[in-house]
Amino acid sequence: MDAPADSSPIRSAAGSFCPPEARPFALVAAILASSMGFIDGSVVALAMPAIRADLGAGLVDAQWISNGYMLFLSALVLIGGAAGDVFGVRNLFAVGIALFMATSLACALAPDAGTLIVMRALQGIGAAVMVPGSLALIAKCYPAATRGRAIGAWAAYSSLTTAAGPFVGGMVLSFGADWMWRSIFAINVPIGLAALALLLGRVPRDRPAERRPLDIAGALLATAGLGLMAWGLTEFGLDAAERSVQPAAALAAGAVFFSVFVAWERRVAVPMVKLGLFASRAFSGANIYTLFLFFALGAVLFFLPMTVVSAWGAAEWEASLMMLPLSLAIALFSGRAGRLADRRGPRLLLTLGALLVGLSYAGLAVTAPLMMMWQVWFPILFLQAAGMAMLVSPLSAAVMLATPDADTGLASGVNNAVARAAGLMAVAGLGAVASLAFSGVAGGRLPGIEFGARLVAPLDPAVAALRLEATNAAFAAVAAVSAAACLLAAIVAWTTQPAWDAAEGQKPRDG
Repeated sequence: MDAPADSSPIRSAAGSFCPPEARPFALVAAILASSMGFIDGSVVALAMPAIRADLGAGLVDAQWISNGYMLFLSALVLIGGAAGDVFGVRNLFAVGIALFMATSLACALAPDAGTLIVMRALQGIGAAVMVPGSLALIAKCYPAATRGRAIGAWAAYSSLTTAAGPFVGGMVLSFGADWMWRSIFAINVPIGLAALALLLGRVPRDRPAERRPLDIAGALLATAGLGLMAWGLTEFGLDAAERSVQPAAALAAGAVFFSVFVAWERRVAVPMVKLGLFASRAFSGANIYTLFLFFALGAVLFFLPMTVVSAWGAAEWEASLMMLPLSLAIALFSGRAGRLADRRGPRLLLTLGALLVGLSYAGLAVTAPLMMMWQVWFPILFLQAAGMAMLVSPLSAAVMLATPDADTGLASGVNNAVARAAGLMAVAGLGAVASLAFSGVAGGRLPGIEFGARLVAPLDPAVAALRLEATNAAFAAVAAVSAAACLLAAIVAWTTQPAWDAAEGQKPRDG
C-alpha cells in the first residue's frame, strides 16, 4: 500500500489546455498509468518467494529488488513532479509511462537477481515521473469546476485496481508455472501501450507553465543519502565476513550526504524541498508521523507474504486475500474519515488510526507461533484495515492544514516522498532484524537456509520444525518493531496536530 493517493503534487493552471472531448481520454490514461504504479509494490512483495526460488536470490537480493525501485522513486518523485512544469505535463507523463513500461519488460526478462535489481532501479525512475504526472495531468486538463469530480473518479478507479491487482496476481502465481512471476511485470506493457495511445493520440500538448531550473544536485544528494543509509541497514543483517561495507560507515556517509542536501536546499534558488515548510510544528509532525506509520506498514506488507508463502505453505492467492481488507477499507471508508477530520480536526483520527494499526501488528507478533492464518491473523488484519481507513484522508488533510495555499502541491509531494522513503528504510532495516532473529533461533543449525526462502527439497522433520520456529520468531520481531513505530506515530499525532471543538467551528486548538 502506497502513500495516500491524493498526496502527489498537484500543479494546475487557472484554465485548461485540453478541450472537453479529450478530457475523458486523459482521465483514462491517468488511471491506467497510476494503477501500474500503485499495484507494483504489493504484487512484487507477493511474488518475492517465487522470484527468489526462480532466480536463486537471497534475502539481501530480495530487499534490493524492492529497494532499488523505492530508492529512486522516493528520491526523485519531487523533481519528477516539478519537471512537468518545465517540459509540459503531457510529454513528461508519456516519457514516464514509456520508461516504466520498457523497464517492466526488462524485469520480466531478467536472467538473474542482479539484472532484476538494476531494472527495478530504472523502473523506479520511470515511476518518479509517471506517478506525480498522472494527477498533474488531470489537474491541468480539467477546469476548476469539474476537477474535483475527475480527481474523485481517478481515486476511485485507482483504488479498485489497487485492491484487485494483488488478488489477480496471487491467482496467477498460485496456479501458473514457476516462471509466472514474470507476468506481473510483463502485464505493464499492454497497459502502458494503451495509456500512451490515449495520451499521445487524443490529448493535445500543453504549454509548460514556467521556465525554471530543476534541482538536479538536490536529487542526486537525496538519492546518495537514502541509498547509503539503506545499504548500511541491509548490511547489518549479514555476517561480518559477508559484508561488502561496514554498516556504520555506510550510515555515516548517508548522514553526511543528507547534511549536504539540507545545506544545499537552504541556499539553492529553486529548491526541490522548501525547508521553510518544516518550521510549522504541525507540518513537521505530520511528516514524522508518516515516517513512523509507513515504516511499519511497509515492513509488514513486505515480510508477511514472504512468511506465509515460503514457510507456512500458503498459496499466493491466499496471501493476497490477507491484504484485501486493507485496500477495500481505504477505498470505502477513507472519504468518511476525511469529512470527519474536516469537522473535528485530524488529531484524534490520526492517533486512533495509528493505535489500531499498532495493535494489529502487536497481535501478529504475539500469535505468529500459532500459524493460524485464517482463524487468527485474518481477523487481526481487520484492525489494520480499520486503522488505515481512519487515517489516510486525515493525514492528507493534516498536511494541507499546515501548509500555505501556494505550497500545497509541494507539501503533499514531500509527504508522498517521506512515505516512500519510510518503506525503503523498513525493508532495509527490518530485513536485517528478521535475518538476525532467524539466525538467533537457528543457532547455526540451518546452514544454507535463510528467512523467507522457499525450500528446494524436503527437510528432516526436526530441521523443518526449527526453520518454522526461526521464521516465526523473525516475523514476530518485524511485527513488534512495527507495532512500536505505530505507537510512536500516535504520540506524534497527538502532540503535534491541531484539533477543534464542533461547537467552535474549524478553529485550531494546540494539541
